[in-house]
Amino acid sequence: MPESHLQVLLAFFKAMSNESRLRIVGLLSERERSVQELAELLDLKEPTVSHHLAVLKDLGLVSVRAAGTTRWHALNAQALEAMNRTLLEPAAALAPPAAESWEDKVLAAFVEPDGTLKLIPASRRKRTVILKWLTAKFEDGRRYPEAEVNALIQRHHWDSATLRRELIGAGMMARHDNVYWRLPQADWRVG
Repeated sequence: MPESHLQVLLAFFKAMSNESRLRIVGLLSERERSVQELAELLDLKEPTVSHHLAVLKDLGLVSVRAAGTTRWHALNAQALEAMNRTLLEPAAALAPPAAESWEDKVLAAFVEPDGTLKLIPASRRKRTVILKWLTAKFEDGRRYPEAEVNALIQRHHWDSATLRRELIGAGMMARHDNVYWRLPQADWRVG
């Protein structure tokens, strides 16, 4: 099994070892729900539910859609099935590890299985790999207030100010009046 698959599976099992996240997955398997509804059903505070949903979203298990001021969360059953197939595929478990790309090796060196950064790389080339990975956490076409950008980045590293400036400097994100958005990859100023 390739190291990248192994890391995803480890992150999956770590995420699913939390009772609240398991219950959220169960509730979302019935139908899409809002943070407020999940908080009420689980008897948890909304920020706690939002944190759990962010972990599940980072794994690709939960999708989000906006409807007015409400954000609806749904289970991505296909992602769950894909993880299941990867886990249970005997040939993959017995196969020698596939050669990893340089970018995969950088991510493995700097990103913990739970999605947190060990540190921001000093090397510009390695930092670019991390910034690309971080940019993928932002939805295309969506505008983010600065507080939300900081919260999303802080799920991965405490220094949101530095990473936010790096994303702007690399042309991966743009900012106007404290509102941020992801730019198309063709506009990025990276080598």
